[in-house]
Amino acid sequence: QVQLVESGGGLAQPGGSLRLSCAASAFTFSIYAMMWARQAPGKELEWVSGISADGSDTNYADSVKGRFTSSRDNAKNTVYLQMNNLKPEDTALYYCAKGTRRRVVVSTTRNNYDWWGQGTQVTVSS
Repeated sequence: QVQLVESGGGLAQPGGSLRLSCAASAFTFSIYAMMWARQAPGKELEWVSGISADGSDTNYADSVKGRFTSSRDNAKNTVYLQMNNLKPEDTALYYCAKGTRRRVVVSTTRNNYDWWGQGTQVTVSS
């Protein structure tokens, strides 16, 4: 069974940094795009970033562009989200998800991202 396990969340101060990791197992990690999404209390699920299967292409939501960076290590079956200059509005539960194709699709629908982790909480507060 496909498993995605996020880690690295926690409490950060505004302007601080966190690095999220998502460890994947039970599928051929290197042939699928991966995605990060987030959901804040009372808000809809928001697509944050995607990275193509080989890591050559990344996309970001306007709200995080220039502050967040996605990367992946296909040898370790792990995708990362480096989050810098954090803002209180970045507070949310962050999920990683497995794509259904090699390229990034800006979407949170299940036909584009079919397996999801349980999420890791990020709280930005002073």
